[in-house]
Amino acid sequence: MKIYTKTGDKGTTSLVYGTRVAKNDALVEAYGTCDEANSMIGLAIGHMSNEFFQEKEQLESAFHEIQTTLFHVGAELATPAGKEVKWKLKEEDITKLEGWIDQYDAEVPALKNFILPGGHPAGASLHVARTVVRRAERAAISIGDSVSPNVLAYLNRLSDFLFVAARLINQRLGKIEKGLHQS
Repeated sequence: MKIYTKTGDKGTTSLVYGTRVAKNDALVEAYGTCDEANSMIGLAIGHMSNEFFQEKEQLESAFHEIQTTLFHVGAELATPAGKEVKWKLKEEDITKLEGWIDQYDAEVPALKNFILPGGHPAGASLHVARTVVRRAERAAISIGDSVSPNVLAYLNRLSDFLFVAARLINQRLGKIEKGLHQS
């Protein structure tokens, strides 16, 4: 099978079930932004490859699960309204994120002010992934009522998880968080 199909050469792409839409359609924007976030998470994982810290294996496992779930989110967003969604998000997917957020948030210092994104390349990549997930959430909201509430909740929680994970990685790898300059 060839990687290129030439079917998108005129600015359209296929949704699940083969419906063709413009590549700038709101659905394509939403699932494409999820794909972008997924790639940023992969970049963060790559930056962690030569690092060692207590929660690394657990975080890598969580990221693998999150990346898989993001594909499911993308498939749900790529399914036209009124068609059966093959990979539906479940309440448990959101609950699992909340558990990880609570666990990792308890292991980093309490926030006293806003922090600037950055730190170790893995942590900085997760901060970027967090902002991309926020954009995916906005894109999903713009689609309207056909988007599952679980998709919106998952994206909302995922951005929180990525923030906490970035803080944890930066702390474990000795990168000090920088706060805003107070005027």
